[in-house]
Amino acid sequence: MKIRFTYIGLLLSTGAIFAQDDIKPSKSPTPLVTDRPDATEASSTVGKGVFQIESGGLYESFEENSIQLENYTYNTTLLRYGLLDNVELRLGWDFVEGTTKVNGNKLNNVTSGLSPLLLGVKIDIAEEKNGIPEIALIGQVYPLFTASQDYRPETTAVDFRFSFSYTLSEKSSLGYNIGAQWGNDSSEAAAIYSVAYGYSLTDEFGVYAEIYGDFPEDSSANHYWDAGVTYLVSNNLQLDAYVGTSITKGQDLLLGLGASFRILAK
Repeated sequence: MKIRFTYIGLLLSTGAIFAQDDIKPSKSPTPLVTDRPDATEASSTVGKGVFQIESGGLYESFEENSIQLENYTYNTTLLRYGLLDNVELRLGWDFVEGTTKVNGNKLNNVTSGLSPLLLGVKIDIAEEKNGIPEIALIGQVYPLFTASQDYRPETTAVDFRFSFSYTLSEKSSLGYNIGAQWGNDSSEAAAIYSVAYGYSLTDEFGVYAEIYGDFPEDSSANHYWDAGVTYLVSNNLQLDAYVGTSITKGQDLLLGLGASFRILAK
């Protein structure tokens, strides 16, 4: 049985829902742009001197042949800091607890601990204009020695992606990512993709729907979908909730809640 842990700190969020404006001036009144709750990373950085915290929790279940695996991720924190106007540093971590049930009976082999830390950088490449989408490049590494024993892989994972976003109308936009990853415990490369559509219901409420997945070199492709809602409490605080599952065989259910907070530079 293949278990897929999804990093949701993985992915366009309100960049596609509320606005495509970069938060370049440190005291910008525009709403914050987050990389959660979806799997499509935003195509803009937070802005020089800006510190952004994006966190939440999620539940995943996988079932095959009367064996059900449940993962409770109590912390999916991503810290983003604007080093320059067009460059941000990224640090993320997940605290996970995994349980196994056989025919509905819970086993005692509970696993818990930190999955490998995310260390990364995002760089703005182009602004949206003249039909060209906004573009950013994201590179991330997950050192194996940063994980707890229960979730320590044998190899360090690496991924990169190009993030694009395009304004469709005053209330809607499209975000998409393409890239590649080398996962934990595998030297097999996989192409990765995500496509998300966001719509602003009001100035505070937004909704999105997306599909995402990967194409491993020597294995079957994996495809997923999720959808959710965001609520902008203020320009510097956003709440979110989402649900999803896999299209191909794998994840049976994904549920999550989260919040993001921005601290502007003085």
